Amino acid sequence: MKYTEEHEWLLPEGDLITVGITAHAAEQLGEVVYVELPEPGTEVSKDDEIVVIESVKAASDILAPLDGEIVEVNEALADNPGMVNDDAEGEAWFFKIKPSDLSPMDDYMDEAGYKDFIG
Repeated sequence: MKYTEEHEWLLPEGDLITVGITAHAAEQLGEVVYVELPEPGTEVSKDDEIVVIESVKAASDILAPLDGEIVEVNEALADNPGMVNDDAEGEAWFFKIKPSDLSPMDDYMDEAGYKDFIG
């Protein structure tokens, strides 16, 4: 698993990368009340705003961590956005992307690096 400075986690699974937010990010957001996901088939570029999360505290955008195509989204989040608070690094993943280039993965932090980053 890799982590971004925007508090996203990336889990490689074959030729896909599953993306969600970290438990730390979910804790900072507070109670999540709404999640807007991209459409499968959407082509994205790294740093595109592709997910909107609204909590009782704030609204936040999730950025595409890689160039590629969104191939699947977690439809369960539409009906139950609170899953993000319950299992941010598991069942509450946001989308799966088929990256056009995996090399940016090398720039992201491992778990130890992320723990140092959040202090």
